[in-house]
Amino acid sequence: MKSAILGFGIVGSGAYDVLNRAGFEVKKVLDIRPHDELGDKLTSNFDDILNDKEIGIVAEAIGGLEPAHTFLVKAIKAGKHVVSSNKHLICTYYDELHSLAKENGVTIKFTSSAGGGIPWLYNLKRNARCDEIYKIMGIMNGTTNFILDAMISDGRDFDEVLKEAQALGYAEANPSADIDGLDTARKTAISSSIAFNTIIKEENVDIFSLRNIKKADVDYITKKLNMNVRYLGFGVKSDDGVSVFVEPALLGKGALETNVTKNNNMISLFGESVGRLSFFGQGAGKYPTGNSLAQDVIDITLGDTKLDYAPNEVKVNNSLLKRKYYIRTSYGESFDFYDKVETIGADKYIITKEINVSKMHEVANTILKEDSYAFFAGIEE
Repeated sequence: MKSAILGFGIVGSGAYDVLNRAGFEVKKVLDIRPHDELGDKLTSNFDDILNDKEIGIVAEAIGGLEPAHTFLVKAIKAGKHVVSSNKHLICTYYDELHSLAKENGVTIKFTSSAGGGIPWLYNLKRNARCDEIYKIMGIMNGTTNFILDAMISDGRDFDEVLKEAQALGYAEANPSADIDGLDTARKTAISSSIAFNTIIKEENVDIFSLRNIKKADVDYITKKLNMNVRYLGFGVKSDDGVSVFVEPALLGKGALETNVTKNNNMISLFGESVGRLSFFGQGAGKYPTGNSLAQDVIDITLGDTKLDYAPNEVKVNNSLLKRKYYIRTSYGESFDFYDKVETIGADKYIITKEINVSKMHEVANTILKEDSYAFFAGIEE
């Protein structure tokens, strides 16, 4: 069975190199740009891939929703297995693509869509087969981890470190998807869908942005609270549903996550039988992510084409989980769930009593209307 790759950017070219080195032929590569090194393998016409009966696997690394979605739907309906590194696509069309694959007797794999080079989704799927997973959490975005690690270790402010991350290529010119949590939300939704055998949509995920964190927050958290801060995605199962959210989180300095440096990722699952399993590594990049995409292609080539898809009716309800929060704000009104309040200059530094996640996000929106610079973080105990 031969494969084709859609897109020859960072991830697609990385996967192409990995597959060639491993001895697995890529028959066609779709890209609109010239790539002399590809010779007659290069095409700008998707029909050249769709109508080629030797090509049984289509690996998508275009990014975005279109034309990636259209191409994968056509490939599935033509009886081809599909692989994707596209978290936006997988998160948005998770149910449709799985249902189509099941109808057409093919499989869909997307290990590289969350965790980059880390075999996170692969192992999450394996553990979900035979264990009751009740929680997933982790650092799923290298840009935000780079920023927080530098702020803590170097004592610098957010804007300065963000500019460095952009100069190094870790952050885009418009970094919103990273620092406002959309990237992590999509990865968390995909991970939670697998962990809890359900369908989590991006819009179901509550998000606190990281963009308002200041050096003053880092100083207060590390020196006064003796904790550290990381940007985490969470999926937590209870008897009545699941809570899925993305937040800056305060953790003890001995926590595994606080020792993840630079632009690395670390994601963990918690199972009734296996306990905690944590996966660490590069969450992005040409060869880490390209390798993960290539692994899915190789697995299918070697016969791993089984697709089990029968999702349960599990509802997202972020009012099911309670936790304490850290708030820094100049907003004058107090709430009854405030526990400890310290005023420094114009700002209040607040530790709350336990409050459910949904309610805290509602209150945050109220505060942000009056104080657009306020910062919020959950406390992971």
